[in-house]
This record gives sequence, structure tokens and C-alpha cells, in this order.
Amino acid sequence: MPTMRLPILPEPILAKLQSKSPTLWLNDRLGQALPPQDFSTDAILDAQARMRRCAPLLADLFEELVDAGGEIESALMRADPLKPVSANDPIGDDSAWFLKRDDALPVAGSIKARGGFHEVLAVAERIALERGILSDDDDDRRVLASPAAREVFAQYAVAVGSTGNLGLSIGVMAAALGFDAVVHMSADAKEWKKARLRKRGVRVVEHVGDYAQAVAAGRAQAMALARSHFVDDEQSPLLFFGYAASARYLAAQLAAAGRKVDAQHPLFVYLPCGVGGAPGGITYGLKAIFGAHVHCFFAEPVASPCMLVQLASKRDTPVSVYDIGLDNKTDADGLAVGEASHLVAPLMVAQLSGVFTVADDELFLNLRTLKSRLGVSVEPSAAAGLSGPGWMLDSAEGQAYARAHGLDMRQATHVIWSTGGSLVPAEERRGFHDRAEALARRQAREQTDAQTRGPAHEHTQQAN
Repeated sequence: MPTMRLPILPEPILAKLQSKSPTLWLNDRLGQALPPQDFSTDAILDAQARMRRCAPLLADLFEELVDAGGEIESALMRADPLKPVSANDPIGDDSAWFLKRDDALPVAGSIKARGGFHEVLAVAERIALERGILSDDDDDRRVLASPAAREVFAQYAVAVGSTGNLGLSIGVMAAALGFDAVVHMSADAKEWKKARLRKRGVRVVEHVGDYAQAVAAGRAQAMALARSHFVDDEQSPLLFFGYAASARYLAAQLAAAGRKVDAQHPLFVYLPCGVGGAPGGITYGLKAIFGAHVHCFFAEPVASPCMLVQLASKRDTPVSVYDIGLDNKTDADGLAVGEASHLVAPLMVAQLSGVFTVADDELFLNLRTLKSRLGVSVEPSAAAGLSGPGWMLDSAEGQAYARAHGLDMRQATHVIWSTGGSLVPAEERRGFHDRAEALARRQAREQTDAQTRGPAHEHTQQAN
């Protein structure tokens, strides 16, 4: 007798995902004990220390970082114009909205600069210590840009598999130090990103297939070489803690803005999610600082909700969006990932509040909203988080979450993490906004048609 195969997901959420209907999934395992790990939150402090001691080196390597003293950080922009009118009306409403501007991070232009730069710098330090270029942690890291160091680094390859933004981060940083920088890119990666990498002296290897296939091919080729380091977006603690290190700076920015984070003043953070490394690392870092008072939600495309599928399945083995019949095809190229990180997903079981999904059309309308209300231009994937506050304030699921956790949303701080876009070529950016304007016009026409049909339809019904 054949064995009955258990469904991957419970039927209600499975049906919503298969229909590609935007949805909010809440994590019923939030707050459980973290799984046993080989690392601890001390690694966040190590990452912060590495970025501090390498700041003078970065300022020497990239003129864009001179004014910031080599610091890889972004502004926290007040974004109250994004609040709907209804959110401003309630008596005693002291909520605040912010946009975290990782879309404007210098050099790499996206959130990937955080983890990517950190990993390449860690590799450079390790090799330099092994080869006698550095003697200890107190040595001036600017020596890593010396001719002697570059001669050593040229003997090593640094490779990565990417749909684009991580490749830009790793490729630019590795090439700047003199490594043989190789980026394996999937078929859906943007041509302008490939061109930008090649201009920086990075070797771009193109692969037919999706993100996971590019990563697998890059990993296999790198492992076949004696002096090669592969940056594994799916499994890298160095990437993860590079992202986690950003939490300290965000905490300082919120304090400077006068926003408390405690039981009476909850913090909500909305993070676009691809494989999960960047949003997972940031969530881990924020939880280490704020504990239960921060509520992190991932935003994923309706065609590629890999973290949602993995967590909702409650399985320890990998689960893919393909397993539930989704095609992983989305205009949000940086979020087009079929299977979540095996390193990050187990950590998010206890730390992530939930995941909401976003249709491609909504990404472009969000992009338009950011431009019209804040004057900020981003790429479509970076606009995914903008849908988060609406889910929490207006949906039955979001309101139930607030009640279950005893949260006063009138005192909440909402941080929408904008992850990339400043390096997008002007022509491509115009294409984004042209599509967004066309969608807005169509939406307006449909609303007008619905209002016109409404009374006539009602009159006809009464006559019958």
C-alpha cells in the first residue's frame, strides 16, 4: 500500500500561496529557545570591531567613503509622509515611520555592502596574518592596500554566486584589494550590474538557471581551486554577522531621533528577503539589543516566498517554493530565491515575527509612493517593505498580533528597510517609474469604473 505523503504546508496558507494572493503569515514559534549553534552573539561584536579597524582602509580605497571616515552606514530618514491619513487621526497617536536608507549605501549601493565588505575584509585579514603582512589586531589595516599585500592577494580568488547586489558588493571589495574577483550570476541578473562589475575588473561568469544554480556552480568551481574563497550567501556566518553588526547603529539612530524601544514603545522592522542572510542577520542583531520589544517581518514576492515556505512547513529539511508549485519568477530580481538559507532559517524560527508577500505590481506602486512622498528612488525589490505597516495596522492578522502581544500601536516605531537602488542607471530607473505610473493610471480607471457601475448595478437589482 503506498505511503500517503503529508502536505508541505497547512491547507489555508498553502492555498493562499499557490494563488499568489498577498498574505501575512504569523510565526507561532516566535520566542522559543534558539537552536544549538556554533557561534554566539559575541560574533556581532567581532564584526563591529573589524569594520571599525578597517574603516581607514576603506576610506583610502574608495573616495565615496572619505567623508564618512570609511564607515559603511546609511541614514535613518523620517518617513511620516508615508503614514495613511487614518494613522494620523487617533487621539494620542505617537507612532513614527522611518526609512532605513541602505539603498544609498556608498560604493555598493545596497544592503549587501554590509555583509559583503565584512566577509572580504575578514578573508584579507586572515591571509595577511598567515603571510606575515599583519602581526596582530592592532596593526594599521591600511597596509592591506600596500603593493606587497596586493601581490599576495593576487594569488587568491574570491568568488560568489549572486543575482546581482551581493555580487556587486563582493566583486567591488575583492577587486579593490587585488584579489582575483569572480562573480557567478544567474540568468535573471541585470545587465547593468554585470557591466558595472566588469568595469571594476571583476570576472563575471553567467549561468543558465536561477539563483540557486548560480550559487551551486560557483561553489563547485571555487572548491576546485587551491587558493580560492567562496562567499556562500546561503551558509556564511561572516556575511550574517556583517549584517547583524548594523543593529548597533540603528539603535543609536533611533535614540538620537527620540524613539524609545521597550514594552510600551514597540519597534517594527520590515525587511525585504531573498535567501535570508541580510534580513536574518539584521533581525538577529536587533533581537540581541531589544529582545521581545522588536518585531521583525520579512517581505517576499508572491512567486518566491522561500523563508515563509520553510518556516511554515515546520520541517528541518530544506523546502523550496517549487515544492508547492510556485515558479520563482518575479521582477524583484534580488528576491528571486527558491530556497531559504539553511543557516538562517533555523535561527528565524524563534526570532522572526512573520512574513508578508507582495505582488510585483504592488512593488512598483510602492516604488512610486516612495518617489512621490519622500523623493526617494529605489529598485523594485527595495520597495517590498513598504507594505509592512499596512499589514500590521489594517489587517485582521496584524491587529490580532498586536492584541496577542499586548502592543499599543499608537506608540510604535516602524522602520522600513530600503535595500538598494542608488546605482540603478537613469534609463532603467525611468522604466521602473513609467511602469509604476501606468499601473497607477490603470488602478484609478478601475476604481472609477467600479464607482460608476455601483449605483447602476444597484438600481438594476432593485428594478428586478
